Amino acid sequence: MNRFFLPRCLLLLWLAVSLFPVQAAAQSQKHKRAGGKPAAHKLRHHASKKPLPPAFATRPEVQAFVAEMVAQHGFERATLLQDFAHVRPLPAVQQAVRPPRDPRVRSWREYRSRFIEPRRIEGGLRFWQQHQAGLEAASAVTGVPPEIIVAIIGIESIYGSHMGNFGTLAALATLAFDYPSINPATDAARAALFRRELEELLLLAREEERSPLDFRGSYAGALGWPQFLPGSIRKYAVDGDRDGRIDLVGSPEDALASVANFLAQHGWRRGEPVVLRAQVRADVVIPPLLAEGILPKRLPAEWAALGVIPVPASAVEASAVVPALPAALIDLVTPDRDTEYWLGFQNFYVITRYNRSSFYAMAVFDLAQALREVRAARRAEEPKVDSAAPATMP
Repeated sequence: MNRFFLPRCLLLLWLAVSLFPVQAAAQSQKHKRAGGKPAAHKLRHHASKKPLPPAFATRPEVQAFVAEMVAQHGFERATLLQDFAHVRPLPAVQQAVRPPRDPRVRSWREYRSRFIEPRRIEGGLRFWQQHQAGLEAASAVTGVPPEIIVAIIGIESIYGSHMGNFGTLAALATLAFDYPSINPATDAARAALFRRELEELLLLAREEERSPLDFRGSYAGALGWPQFLPGSIRKYAVDGDRDGRIDLVGSPEDALASVANFLAQHGWRRGEPVVLRAQVRADVVIPPLLAEGILPKRLPAEWAALGVIPVPASAVEASAVVPALPAALIDLVTPDRDTEYWLGFQNFYVITRYNRSSFYAMAVFDLAQALREVRAARRAEEPKVDSAAPATMP
C-alpha cells in the first residue's frame, strides 16, 4: 500500500465533513430565497384554510326544491342535481345584500348625483343616437318616451357596460337558501322571492335550451342591459330586433323594447305627466299624507285643499295636469336641506314597479329630462341644411 494513501484519504474525509455545514447552510439559504418553507409549516398553513362550503346538491332543502321542480315542471332530477353540484354559496352575494354596519342617512341629493352625471348623460346620448329607430318604434307601440327608456338602461347597467359577472344559478341559490340574517320580519319573504326567481331561472334556461350555469349577472340575479330578473324576462321581455330570439345581453334592441313593454304592461299612460313639483304649507301635518302610500289617489285639487299646492314648472306642464289625474305625495329628503315635495302620477308609480323606490323613480325622471334637454340643445346648434338651395357643381 502506498504510504501516502491513508493521509490523503483522511484529508479528503476531513474536507467533506468540514464543508458539509457550509453547503447545507447555502442550500437552506437558497431554499429561503426561493420561498421554501418547512414541511410542518406547510401542513399548518394548509390546515388553517377555511374549507369550502358543500355544494348545494348535498343539502336537503335543495333536494326538496329539486323534487318540486320535477313534480311541478317535469324536470329530470339527475340533471338538476348535477347543476346544483357545480355551485356553492357565494359569501360575496350575502355581503352585498347586507346593509352597511354604519348606515348613512338617506340623502336624495347624494343619491341623485350618482346617476345624473356626465358619463350617463353622454352615454345616453350616444345610445339614443345609435338606436333611434328602435327607440321610436318602441315608443310608438307603448307610449313610453324614448328618454325614459334610455334613462332606465343608463341607471341599470350604464348602457350595457355593467351587467354583472356573478353566476346567476349560484347567486339565486345563495339568496334562496342562505339569505343572511338581516331583519327577522322580512328575511323569510326575501328568501322566498329569490326561491321563486331560482325556479324562473331554471324554466328560462329550459325554454332557451341553455344550461342554467351559463347565465351571469348581478349579485341579485338580474340579467342583461335592463337588469331583468328571470321572471321578468319570461313575462315582459320581447324580441325588439325581430331575429326570432330574445337576448337581453347581446341585443340592445331587445333590451330597449323590453323596458318599454315592462312599463306598458304595468300601466304606463301615453302622454301623461310623471311628476309635478309641490309646495306644502307650513301648517300641514305631513306624515299621515305620506302614509297613504305611493299609489295615486287624490286629484291635484284635493291636494291643494289639504295644503299641498301643485307648482307647474311651465305652461306646458300646467296644461298637462288636469283634474282627472290622481297623484300621490312624494318626499325626497336630504339632510340639512329642505325636503323636496312632488306629486307623483300614474307614470311615476309605474316606474316604481321597476324598482320600488321613490328615489329611483325620480332619478329616472331627472336623467330622462337631462337627456332630452341636452339632446334638444345640441340639435338646435347643428348647422341647418337648406334643402331648397340648388346644388353646386365642383
